[in-house]
Amino acid sequence: MTAEFAVLLPAVILVLACCLGAVQVVGQQVRLMDAAGDAARLLARGDTVGQTLAVVRRSVGGASLAPLRRGEFVCARLRAPAVFGPYAAFGLTVAADSCALAGPAEPGQAPVP
Repeated sequence: MTAEFAVLLPAVILVLACCLGAVQVVGQQVRLMDAAGDAARLLARGDTVGQTLAVVRRSVGGASLAPLRRGEFVCARLRAPAVFGPYAAFGLTVAADSCALAGPAEPGQAPVP
């Protein structure tokens, strides 16, 4: 019985670690979706990409921002490497998109690409 336990324990620990890592990545996805919504609203109201990226990085470290214009909507696409080390080592990237209705342009406001 001890031999079976010694063989089975590492496999159980590995499965448990992978499950906990998946929970961390899902939590990161939720934070990234929230940050994408905030970024889209900030860009829609006329904030610069630099200001918006600073706000995004406070909530999700290491995220990159790609602003897009789709008709009358301003969209923000965020990407960040996975927070769980083994998943990041395999190149897992978490991404989120969000759009907001652009407000009327103010004089001197730079358009979002």
